[in-house]
Amino acid sequence: MSMVEATPLGPRPLALLVDLDDTIVSDSDRAGLNWASAVEAAAAVVPFPAEAVLRAIEIERDWFWSDPERHRVGRSDLIGARRSIVSAALRRAAIPEADMPTAIAAIVAAYGARTEADRGPFPGALDALRTFRELGIKLALVTNGAAEVQRAKIERFELAPLFDAIVVEGEFGLGKPEPAVYTHALASLGVSAADAWMVGDNLEWDVVTPRALGMRGIWIARGPSSVANCVIADAILPDLPALAGLLTSMTPR
Repeated sequence: MSMVEATPLGPRPLALLVDLDDTIVSDSDRAGLNWASAVEAAAAVVPFPAEAVLRAIEIERDWFWSDPERHRVGRSDLIGARRSIVSAALRRAAIPEADMPTAIAAIVAAYGARTEADRGPFPGALDALRTFRELGIKLALVTNGAAEVQRAKIERFELAPLFDAIVVEGEFGLGKPEPAVYTHALASLGVSAADAWMVGDNLEWDVVTPRALGMRGIWIARGPSSVANCVIADAILPDLPALAGLLTSMTPR
């Protein structure tokens, strides 16, 4: 998908606030495949109808993550959230209670292992971050999630040296879309909202709230986007390398 610029962007920003999961590092883009693989592996240990359980997991997963409060609590304890989803799914699929503990443990463990094995920076993402720095743009990493989980990703992929500030929900005490998260990141960089762009894959967290605070909101959309989303976001881009190309072509402030 090529860039869609919904509003004139003006000169190059002084700072970027950048999301982590599904913006820099893959996180949920293979979730469906990993759940299917995990269910298949677990069904070999505790025999159950894999197709029925997978359908039930899809239903329970969508329900669980659809509520903002459940989302806030669940992302701070991903193992607990996955156990809750799988437990509800097994009951929906009428799996015998006697088989539940073993089945839950097997599915959750297999899903976690596959997710970690698949996780990694998107192609060109780290080079794009280096390009932003070469352009003299200040960078803040702004991510939701538990401190231990998010810091493990930051360390694993050596992201800390690429950022001037890092704001993790589990450390700061609040997560996106709370306005204090963005204002704290801006203050850490020493820039105003008018001089910064927020970049990420979540329309509400990375576009709507930042724009309300006076920032530009750049939506990273790896699939098709609607006209309505073009109106909401200042620009829609397929990935960080596309953003690097855009910023390189822009006039500095």
